[in-house]
Amino acid sequence: MDIDTWWGLVERARDTAGDRADDRDAPDDPLPGALTDVLAALEPGRIAEFAVTAVEVSRSAYRWPLWNAAHLIEGGCGDDGFTDFRDGLALLGRETFTRVVADPDALAGLPVVIRMARGERGWIGYESLRAVVNAAHRRRTGETASLDAAVEEALSERERPAGPAGESWDAEDDEANRVRLPRLAALFLD
Repeated sequence: MDIDTWWGLVERARDTAGDRADDRDAPDDPLPGALTDVLAALEPGRIAEFAVTAVEVSRSAYRWPLWNAAHLIEGGCGDDGFTDFRDGLALLGRETFTRVVADPDALAGLPVVIRMARGERGWIGYESLRAVVNAAHRRRTGETASLDAAVEEALSERERPAGPAGESWDAEDDEANRVRLPRLAALFLD
Protein backbone atom coordinates (compact mmCIF):
# COMPACT_ATOMS: atom_id res chain seq x y z
CA MET A 1 0.00 0.00 0.00
CA ASP A 2 1.44 3.35 -0.94
CA ILE A 3 1.93 5.88 1.82
CA ASP A 4 -0.65 8.34 0.48
CA THR A 5 -3.36 5.68 0.54
CA TRP A 6 -2.31 4.65 4.05
CA TRP A 7 -2.52 8.19 5.39
CA GLY A 8 -5.81 8.68 3.53
CA LEU A 9 -7.35 5.78 5.46
CA VAL A 10 -6.13 7.22 8.77
CA GLU A 11 -7.55 10.63 7.81
CA ARG A 12 -10.91 9.09 6.87
CA ALA A 13 -11.13 7.57 10.36
CA ARG A 14 -10.02 10.85 11.94
CA ASP A 15 -12.77 12.68 10.05
CA THR A 16 -15.33 10.22 11.42
CA ALA A 17 -13.99 10.68 14.98
CA GLY A 18 -14.19 14.46 14.58
CA ASP A 19 -12.92 16.75 17.31
CA ARG A 20 -12.20 13.78 19.59
CA ALA A 21 -9.58 12.25 17.29
CA ASP A 22 -6.47 13.45 19.12
CA ASP A 23 -6.64 11.95 22.63
CA ARG A 24 -6.28 8.22 23.23
CA ASP A 25 -7.03 8.52 26.96
CA ALA A 26 -10.79 8.95 26.72
CA PRO A 27 -12.65 5.81 27.84
CA ASP A 28 -14.97 6.18 24.85
CA ASP A 29 -12.22 7.05 22.35
CA PRO A 30 -13.97 6.98 18.94
CA LEU A 31 -10.89 6.74 16.71
CA PRO A 32 -9.99 3.04 17.08
CA GLY A 33 -13.54 2.02 16.21
CA ALA A 34 -13.66 4.42 13.28
CA LEU A 35 -10.37 3.08 11.92
CA THR A 36 -11.56 -0.50 12.42
CA ASP A 37 -14.67 0.33 10.37
CA VAL A 38 -12.59 1.94 7.60
CA LEU A 39 -10.23 -1.04 7.43
CA ALA A 40 -13.00 -3.66 7.62
CA ALA A 41 -14.41 -2.25 4.38
CA LEU A 42 -11.19 -3.25 2.59
CA GLU A 43 -10.34 -6.58 1.03
CA PRO A 44 -8.28 -8.79 3.41
CA GLY A 45 -5.12 -8.34 1.33
CA ARG A 46 -5.43 -4.57 1.60
CA ILE A 47 -5.85 -4.85 5.37
CA ALA A 48 -2.55 -6.79 5.45
CA GLU A 49 -0.94 -4.10 3.29
CA PHE A 50 -2.17 -1.46 5.76
CA ALA A 51 -0.55 -3.45 8.60
CA VAL A 52 2.78 -3.68 6.76
CA THR A 53 2.77 0.04 5.96
CA ALA A 54 1.89 0.79 9.59
CA VAL A 55 5.07 -0.99 10.66
CA GLU A 56 7.08 1.11 8.20
CA VAL A 57 5.43 4.33 9.41
CA SER A 58 6.24 3.41 13.00
CA ARG A 59 9.82 2.55 12.08
CA SER A 60 10.26 5.98 10.46
CA ALA A 61 9.66 7.49 13.90
CA TYR A 62 12.12 5.17 15.65
CA ARG A 63 14.41 8.03 16.60
CA TRP A 64 16.21 8.94 19.83
CA PRO A 65 15.08 12.57 19.94
CA LEU A 66 11.43 11.50 19.68
CA TRP A 67 11.93 8.76 22.27
CA ASN A 68 13.46 11.28 24.66
CA ALA A 69 10.52 13.62 24.03
CA ALA A 70 8.10 10.77 24.82
CA HIS A 71 10.10 10.05 27.98
CA LEU A 72 9.79 13.66 29.08
CA ILE A 73 6.05 13.84 28.35
CA GLU A 74 5.16 10.53 29.93
CA GLY A 75 7.58 10.68 32.86
CA GLY A 76 9.41 7.65 31.49
CA CYS A 77 9.12 5.56 28.34
CA GLY A 78 10.40 2.03 27.75
CA ASP A 79 10.47 -0.03 24.56
CA ASP A 80 6.79 -0.99 24.61
CA GLY A 81 5.76 2.49 25.66
CA PHE A 82 7.66 4.00 22.75
CA THR A 83 5.97 1.59 20.34
CA ASP A 84 2.60 2.70 21.72
CA PHE A 85 3.67 6.32 21.50
CA ARG A 86 4.62 5.97 17.81
CA ASP A 87 1.35 4.19 17.01
CA GLY A 88 -0.61 6.94 18.73
CA LEU A 89 1.43 9.59 16.98
CA ALA A 90 0.49 8.07 13.62
CA LEU A 91 -3.16 8.31 14.63
CA LEU A 92 -2.70 12.07 14.99
CA GLY A 93 -2.47 12.25 11.19
CA ARG A 94 0.18 12.77 8.57
CA GLU A 95 0.83 16.46 9.11
CA THR A 96 1.33 16.14 12.87
CA PHE A 97 3.31 12.91 12.54
CA THR A 98 5.67 14.35 9.92
CA ARG A 99 6.20 17.60 11.82
CA VAL A 100 6.86 15.86 15.14
CA VAL A 101 9.23 13.25 13.72
CA ALA A 102 11.25 16.08 12.15
CA ASP A 103 11.06 18.23 15.32
CA PRO A 104 9.99 16.36 18.48
CA ASP A 105 9.85 19.63 20.40
CA ALA A 106 6.81 20.48 18.25
CA LEU A 107 4.88 18.11 20.53
CA ALA A 108 4.72 21.04 22.95
CA GLY A 109 2.15 22.70 20.71
CA LEU A 110 -0.34 19.82 20.77
CA PRO A 111 -3.38 20.42 23.00
CA VAL A 112 -3.20 16.89 24.42
CA VAL A 113 0.43 17.45 25.47
CA ILE A 114 -0.42 20.80 27.05
CA ARG A 115 -3.20 19.09 29.05
CA MET A 116 -0.78 16.36 30.13
CA ALA A 117 1.72 18.99 31.30
CA ARG A 118 -1.03 20.48 33.49
CA GLY A 119 -1.66 17.07 35.02
CA GLU A 120 -4.99 16.74 33.23
CA ARG A 121 -6.18 13.66 31.37
CA GLY A 122 -4.57 12.90 28.08
CA TRP A 123 -2.41 10.42 26.24
CA ILE A 124 -0.85 10.23 22.81
CA GLY A 125 0.05 6.57 22.80
CA TYR A 126 -2.18 3.80 21.54
CA GLU A 127 -1.81 0.16 22.47
CA SER A 128 -1.73 -1.10 19.75
CA LEU A 129 -2.49 -0.15 16.18
CA ARG A 130 -2.11 -3.83 15.34
CA ALA A 131 -5.18 -4.57 17.50
CA VAL A 132 -7.29 -2.34 15.24
CA VAL A 133 -5.94 -4.11 12.15
CA ASN A 134 -6.64 -7.52 13.71
CA ALA A 135 -10.20 -6.50 14.64
CA ALA A 136 -10.88 -5.28 11.09
CA HIS A 137 -9.47 -8.45 9.55
CA ARG A 138 -11.40 -10.66 11.98
CA ARG A 139 -14.61 -8.79 11.17
CA ARG A 140 -13.97 -9.26 7.46
CA THR A 141 -12.77 -12.90 7.49
CA GLY A 142 -13.52 -14.41 10.90
CA GLU A 143 -9.81 -15.05 11.62
CA THR A 144 -6.39 -13.40 11.86
CA ALA A 145 -4.01 -16.27 11.02
CA SER A 146 -3.88 -15.35 7.34
CA LEU A 147 -3.24 -11.71 8.27
CA ASP A 148 -0.38 -12.69 10.58
CA ALA A 149 1.16 -14.87 7.87
CA ALA A 150 0.87 -12.19 5.17
CA VAL A 151 2.36 -9.47 7.38
CA GLU A 152 5.17 -11.72 8.59
CA GLU A 153 6.05 -12.69 5.02
CA ALA A 154 6.05 -9.10 3.78
CA LEU A 155 8.17 -7.88 6.69
CA SER A 156 10.66 -10.75 6.43
CA GLU A 157 11.99 -9.13 3.27
CA ARG A 158 12.56 -5.77 4.94
CA GLU A 159 15.46 -4.75 7.07
CA ARG A 160 14.75 -3.93 10.71
CA PRO A 161 16.54 -0.97 12.21
CA ALA A 162 19.38 -1.96 14.51
CA GLY A 163 18.41 0.80 16.91
CA PRO A 164 16.88 4.25 17.02
CA ALA A 165 18.25 6.83 14.61
CA GLY A 166 19.39 10.32 15.50
CA GLU A 167 21.32 11.87 18.34
CA SER A 168 20.90 10.30 21.74
CA TRP A 169 21.27 11.90 25.13
CA ASP A 170 20.42 10.92 28.68
CA ALA A 171 16.64 11.31 28.87
CA GLU A 172 16.97 11.94 32.62
CA ASP A 173 19.33 14.90 32.09
CA ASP A 174 17.14 17.96 32.61
CA GLU A 175 19.75 20.35 31.22
CA ALA A 176 20.20 18.30 28.04
CA ASN A 177 16.41 18.23 27.65
CA ARG A 178 16.23 22.01 28.11
CA VAL A 179 18.80 22.43 25.31
CA ARG A 180 17.38 19.86 22.87
CA LEU A 181 13.66 20.06 23.72
CA PRO A 182 13.22 23.59 25.10
CA ARG A 183 9.46 23.92 24.59
CA LEU A 184 8.72 20.53 26.12
CA ALA A 185 11.15 21.20 28.97
CA ALA A 186 9.35 24.47 29.69
CA LEU A 187 6.08 22.53 29.99
CA PHE A 188 7.30 19.53 31.96
CA LEU A 189 10.39 20.64 33.88
CA ASP A 190 9.80 24.28 34.77
